[in-house]
Amino acid sequence: MNRIPDNVTVIKHPLILRDMSIVRDVNTDTAGFRSALARIAMILAYHSLAELPLKEIRLKTPIQQAKGHKLDTDVIVVPILRAGLSLVDAIINYVPEAKVGHIGMYRDENTHEPVDYYSKLPPGVDSALVLVVDPMLATGGSADDAINFLKQKGAGNIRFTCLISAPEGLEKVSRNHPDVPIITASLDEKLNDDAFIVPGLGDAGDRYFGT
Repeated sequence: MNRIPDNVTVIKHPLILRDMSIVRDVNTDTAGFRSALARIAMILAYHSLAELPLKEIRLKTPIQQAKGHKLDTDVIVVPILRAGLSLVDAIINYVPEAKVGHIGMYRDENTHEPVDYYSKLPPGVDSALVLVVDPMLATGGSADDAINFLKQKGAGNIRFTCLISAPEGLEKVSRNHPDVPIITASLDEKLNDDAFIVPGLGDAGDRYFGT
């Protein structure tokens, strides 16, 4: 991939660079990994929730009547299990009323293709902002399948958020879903022969859950 697709935003921030070094380090223990990932997730969530539609409201301050705002859309977070769960709390911290769906996939170790095993969505995906979250965008297979599934369920406003992405995954998802913004904290070099991101951070789920 010679350029970053128009629908991709790579977040540049000094704290992300610091914390990305922590999550990449093979010597970082589970507690340190979780803590650093949570901090990165807060920055990613902030950018993923940009440009939300607002509704103007009237309110009363201790001094007088004033203009205020409230969100004019529902927000649904859909983690790709299991590693995607690590990014959910950051979004809920900003939007406590957000609903959470789940899509379960695992990667076949021989074919490197995603295998679906579970899905559960709240009502309203057809009218909500749907944030699909997964720490790793490697081949793009899981993200592509999840987005296809959500579109089949009527979702029309989808954003995908990940911690680390590979050029191969970005190209696939951007090609198949140019209408879906992708927010990532890092664009890494490539995939290796086992379809792991290089330099990457290993298996995000195993490191986050201590398995």
